[in-house]
Amino acid sequence: MLLHGKNTIVYGGAGAIGGAVARGFGRAGATVHLVGRTLPALRKVADDIRSAGGTAETAAFDAFDEAAVDAHAAAVVDRFGSLDVSFNAIAHPHAFGKPVVEMDYADLERDVTSRLRAFWLTTKAAAPHMIRQGSGVVLTFGGDGPPQAELGGLQVSLGAVEVLRRVLARELGGHGIRVLTLQTGGVPESLPEDMPAETRAEIARGLVEPTMLGRTATLDDVANAAVFAASDWARALTATKLNLTVGGVVD
Repeated sequence: MLLHGKNTIVYGGAGAIGGAVARGFGRAGATVHLVGRTLPALRKVADDIRSAGGTAETAAFDAFDEAAVDAHAAAVVDRFGSLDVSFNAIAHPHAFGKPVVEMDYADLERDVTSRLRAFWLTTKAAAPHMIRQGSGVVLTFGGDGPPQAELGGLQVSLGAVEVLRRVLARELGGHGIRVLTLQTGGVPESLPEDMPAETRAEIARGLVEPTMLGRTATLDDVANAAVFAASDWARALTATKLNLTVGGVVD
C-alpha cells in the first residue's frame, strides 16, 4: 500500500490513461479524487476502484475553469486533510496530417496553449496546499520525444509542458514538492474504441516498431509507474521523466 493515507487528484480521470492511473492509485491505498466533464464516466471508474477495495470521490467540472479547479483542490484539503498528488491526464484535440508550415497559426497555437494552460492551472491549484504541508507530487503525462512529422502542435505542446515541468520542479523543490513526467511512446489500449480496427492495428504497429523489446507500454505499465512516482520510493526523483517508451527513446 505505497500510497496509504494519500489524497490524489486525477484530472481526466474518466479517460484511458487517467482511469488506469486512478485505479492504480486506488489499489495502492490512496483516496482518489476523480475530475472530469462527464459524471457517469467518472462514476464507472470510481465504482471499479471501490469494487477493488479502494476509496474514490468524483467531481464533474471543466478543468480549464480556474475558479472551479481552485475550489475543488481547497475542498479536498478541507474535507480530507491533504492534497498529496496531482496528476494531469486531460485529453486535448490536435490538428494532425500536414506540415506545421502549412497549418493555420491559430490551430498550432491552440494545441500549445490548451495543454500548457491545463497543466499550469491544475499545478497552481495544488501548489499552495502542498507548500503548506511541505510535500507533494505533481505528475503529467506526455514527454516530447524525437521530432516527428505532421503531428501538428502535439509535440510542440508536449515540449512546452516539459519546460514548464522543469521550472516548476526548480521553484517548488525547496518546499518538498516533486514534479515528474510519465513518458510513453504511445499506448495502443488508449486509442479510441470507435476507431476502425484496421486503423488501430496500423497505429499499433507503428508504435511498436521503434521499441527495443518489440512491445509498447500498457495501461498497467503506466499505472504502476505512476504509483511508484507518487510514492516515497521515488523520493529522490524530481525534474525528470519516467521513460516508459520501451527503448523507443534512448536517454
